[in-house]
Amino acid sequence: MAEHGHGHSVAAWTAVTILLVASAIMSLAVVLASVWMFVAGGVLVLVGVIAGKVLAMAGFGQHKPETAEGTTAIR
Repeated sequence: MAEHGHGHSVAAWTAVTILLVASAIMSLAVVLASVWMFVAGGVLVLVGVIAGKVLAMAGFGQHKPETAEGTTAIR
């Protein structure tokens, strides 16, 4: 999988980092029984997904190969 560069992009790392922080906040909110904190974590999930998509659309995501030739991927 390393030859495909799966997840090796600014967009992917940004989205994953934001989503990990959001999940930690939401988990803590469950332990503390804090509704507002859980909602804030949910909003942060949306921010992470949108940030990843926007960065990918801005050119910071994975670049797709022009043709299928030269790739070792099994399709």
